[in-house]
Amino acid sequence: MDYQFKKIEANWQKFWAENQTFKADSNSTKPKYYVLDMFPYPSGAGLHVGHPLGYIASDIFSRYKRLKGFNVLHPMGYDSFGLPAEQYAIQTGQHPAITTEANIATYRRQLDQIGFSFDWSREVRTSEPGYYKWTQWVFMQLFNSWYNLETDKAEDITSLIEKFNASGSADVKAVCDEDVQSFMPSDWATFTDEQKQEELLKYRLTYLRESTVNWCPALGTVLANDEVKDGFSERGGYPVEQKKMMQWSMRISAYAERLLQGLNTIDWPEPVKEMQRNWIGKSVGASVRFKIDTTNLNTQDATRNTDFIEVFTTRVDTIFGVSFIVLAPEHELVQALTTEAQKESIATYIAQTKKKSELDRMADTKSVSGAFTGSYVINPVNNELVPIWIADYVLAGYGTGAVMGVPSGDQRDWLFAKHFDLPIIQILDGQKDIEVEADPTKEGKYINSDFINNLGYKEAVSYLNHWLEREGVGKAKVNYRMRDAIFGRQRYWGEPIPVYFKDGLPYLIKEEELPLLLPEIDKYLPTESGEPPLGRATDWSYEKQYEYELSTMPGWAGSSWYWYRYMDAQNDCDFASKDAIAYWKDVDLYIGGSEHATGHLLYSRFWNKFLKDLGYVNEEEPFKKLINQGMIQGRSNFVYRVVDDEGKGTNTLVSYGLRKNYKTSALHVDVNIVENEILNINKFKEFRPEFADAEFILENGKYICGVEVEKMSKSKFNVVNPDVLIETYGADTLRMYEMFLGPLEQSKPWNTNGIEGVFKFLRKFWRLFHNEEWVFHVEDSIPAKAELKALHKIIKKVQDDVERFSFNTSVSSFMIAVNELTDLRCKNRQVLEDLVIVLSPYAPHICEELWSLLGNTDLSNAAYPTFNPAYLEEAEFAYPISINGKMKMNLNLSLSLDEGQATETVLANEQVKGYLEGKTPKKIIFVKGKIVNIVV
Repeated sequence: MDYQFKKIEANWQKFWAENQTFKADSNSTKPKYYVLDMFPYPSGAGLHVGHPLGYIASDIFSRYKRLKGFNVLHPMGYDSFGLPAEQYAIQTGQHPAITTEANIATYRRQLDQIGFSFDWSREVRTSEPGYYKWTQWVFMQLFNSWYNLETDKAEDITSLIEKFNASGSADVKAVCDEDVQSFMPSDWATFTDEQKQEELLKYRLTYLRESTVNWCPALGTVLANDEVKDGFSERGGYPVEQKKMMQWSMRISAYAERLLQGLNTIDWPEPVKEMQRNWIGKSVGASVRFKIDTTNLNTQDATRNTDFIEVFTTRVDTIFGVSFIVLAPEHELVQALTTEAQKESIATYIAQTKKKSELDRMADTKSVSGAFTGSYVINPVNNELVPIWIADYVLAGYGTGAVMGVPSGDQRDWLFAKHFDLPIIQILDGQKDIEVEADPTKEGKYINSDFINNLGYKEAVSYLNHWLEREGVGKAKVNYRMRDAIFGRQRYWGEPIPVYFKDGLPYLIKEEELPLLLPEIDKYLPTESGEPPLGRATDWSYEKQYEYELSTMPGWAGSSWYWYRYMDAQNDCDFASKDAIAYWKDVDLYIGGSEHATGHLLYSRFWNKFLKDLGYVNEEEPFKKLINQGMIQGRSNFVYRVVDDEGKGTNTLVSYGLRKNYKTSALHVDVNIVENEILNINKFKEFRPEFADAEFILENGKYICGVEVEKMSKSKFNVVNPDVLIETYGADTLRMYEMFLGPLEQSKPWNTNGIEGVFKFLRKFWRLFHNEEWVFHVEDSIPAKAELKALHKIIKKVQDDVERFSFNTSVSSFMIAVNELTDLRCKNRQVLEDLVIVLSPYAPHICEELWSLLGNTDLSNAAYPTFNPAYLEEAEFAYPISINGKMKMNLNLSLSLDEGQATETVLANEQVKGYLEGKTPKKIIFVKGKIVNIVV
């Protein structure tokens, strides 16, 4: 029978599901291997051909590792909380859970028909109460923990309370808020419970504080920085403004150094590591306090919070060159420092800044703007007055929200000083042309710098750090750019935060009360008073008297620990048992997009380290190896509409090659009705009914479409649904073709034109096992040498390719191997059985069918064939025979012959004698396995 891929694939998918073929065993004696894909958000559109790329690669690797004797865990689930389902609920009133369930059903159907070897018994969904119970549980552990700098790890909050009881705050070294109190044990004992809780909140690893956030009024929620593009929400394109709100935050900054150092221990793409290093942003420098000059201010207002402005600098040596201080427009002191004369300009500037996202402000390095507060600080090293400005390039959440301007050494400061006519002070004799641009050099001796004049860079830094600390106005310091992560969204479809409020302070519900379920509400919009959607819930309170937290967790919460749940997905007592965690340990191979570098991949490392600190997990890092698959881009097709002299479209469409003879406009056309750039005109008329009576100007009887590579998008009609390709060619063809397109890590355009070639290859592979009448036929004979050579070349090639994740080159090698065996008319059972095993990770359905026809069972647990290099050794070589340097012929000689034996054999050859014409060679040059050159 010919290759009946539809029947074969349906049968084996059913078999795998019914027999749970890929169910992993947590008690196996085999070595473990954990392969994980970044689980998808189940969107309503389902999968397009770009989505399965990483899944196919991980599936090939998983199947290969099973053949290599590993106990493979390869699970799949859904990151099923998200804004799209909530937006749909707002528009239609349909509960997000219903939308999500329908979307998951589509995803599951599509994933199943591609033939993935997922262990579906471990499926997780972040929106299921049985799952988010444990996300809430992790939140509770964070709330009940603090970071002890002495032990360099998180500890239970009770150990901090013990320190307060024993010695007060004096000996506590913690990562905490800046406004913690200093107190004795006797003071702590007199604190009320409310005062104690208020103080402890400043140390907890998850806490409430006023933060500047990206507020999107149209979506009614706070957005993360990576969800905002150019001042608008990435989803929907709605305006986003900067707003101060009480928000839950997670003290990820406590783990900054460990997150940084951990990058040296994991096998991740260097660009991702570099993005995380830059995000963490470690800087070594000094903290300096500039005293506020209160001469022109209401003293009480200016010193209400502090009498100084603290600045962090990596160039403390330039402090004598400071000619201005810049505060973030959101800085808490701006209002108090603004004089009456400057209030209007400051208010106008702050209003303008609110329209920009923080990312926009950081990215804009060209434009110069700012406003003068009217106030001054005193430079601690020379007592000179320094004006205080505000500017949007300084962010309140980075460092102290204040920077010192040294225009002679920093180009941004130089531009600011030039724009606002501020002094530019030379501070090193090595600085050149500072009237033209800043010179950041550290070379030379200091000038105009009082007590560090004539010192070099290292001496000056050391001296200043000691001087600042001695004078009580600063100290050496390590700073990190990374801020604590905001952990709350004002939306419905997310994990409820397991907190209630009593007298304005947050308290945790009891663990045995988990999960705290999402309540039913009448609609999914904020309340009329501006509260989040959960504020609409009726009779939803703790112990019928205390208000619950109305924000829900952010989208990254459920994905920050999910790999552990896969280890023990049905456990009701723990997020995963200690035995399961001890066995599976960590993820050996993680495949997903690089767009998660400073989101999911960073937060996951943070939560993993925290869980290790508390003894719940054993590994410091969650993902040993990471591969970022490239994007499959859309390949758009176009038709060309003739336009008249007034620019109005006509009812005539001209083929691509003739378009230059006309004035035209390009229109996107559905790529699914184009094959090899030839338009199916009848289907186009159905696609665009307004052209049902159009005139088509053809090339050689065909309408040729234009082509352009763009992002896959519904609006461009270039989305290719894998369902269509599987229906036409089968899942095995799709799997191999996606790998064939190019290296896994590279982005590449989708092009359906080549898929036919892969389908023909699989038919040719199928024919190897059948005779001319398509009857299954193999022979139990001794393999020929050439057959073994072809087989062992592919065994070695695939093994090498898969181990280095070079899946695309294997596909072409399979084609070569099948061509060679076809030419040899190979029907040998031994050779073909091994070939089936080698190909099975790539094309599992056809291989399962052939394995069964060969009389075998359980292909997934077969052993990968052992490569034997002896089969690739050549016994003979076709030597090129040259006379006086001119090649005359090739002569097969045994490679076992030495020079004398080879020379004797060559000269005895009748053809060679004819070329020599009776002449006696003067010299014979022999290079074994290369050439024979006869000089006469």
